[in-house]
Amino acid sequence: MPEIRVLIVDDDPLVRAALSHFVSRAAGIRVLGEAENGIEAIASVEQERPDVVMMDVQMPVMNGIEATAAIAGRWPDVRILAVTTLAGRDTVLPMLSAGASGYLLKDSSAEDIVTGIREVHEGASSLSPRIASLLVKHVRATEPAGGTPAGGLEPLTERETEVLHRLADGMSNAEIALALIVSEGTVKAHLGHIMSKWQVRDRVQILVAAAHAGLVTFR
Repeated sequence: MPEIRVLIVDDDPLVRAALSHFVSRAAGIRVLGEAENGIEAIASVEQERPDVVMMDVQMPVMNGIEATAAIAGRWPDVRILAVTTLAGRDTVLPMLSAGASGYLLKDSSAEDIVTGIREVHEGASSLSPRIASLLVKHVRATEPAGGTPAGGLEPLTERETEVLHRLADGMSNAEIALALIVSEGTVKAHLGHIMSKWQVRDRVQILVAAAHAGLVTFR
């Protein structure tokens, strides 16, 4: 299996050193380099083309949200994993909206961060338990009035809407499959259809698109 090439972006050199230390020790993962702000991150991505960027949010010169949007727009195959101390919804949603496929807090264990790298690299999403809890607590599933597609999004089938509601409840694919009495493969297919309809690339982006369209609300 090809190794996962990682770029670490953080304005604190000690944090970069610590992340690099334990990430580089994980099997099948190689740290390509480090950057201390968004401008350097974009330049490094252009030169190195990493598979995953570990991105801090609050940085000088250019913050992680701006850098994430730029990288996701230019290199959509590069996955971005936010690794930060900021856990407020005013930071989480903008970061995910910018294109991050995962959001982990710096108090996560080394094992959880390595797992997060693997998950976003595989096209899944990765959220710290506290972030997942924040989304679940502040998300309210709602229906678009009169069946009209909200926010210009293509409307979903009844089954796809059920899957969206379970996703908003924080369920995994396996949990959604159990709740709807279908196979996990069927759930993945429904999620794939939603991604295709809404032109998003993972579970996190489905939820973000739904929030912006009014299908779910962050309170």
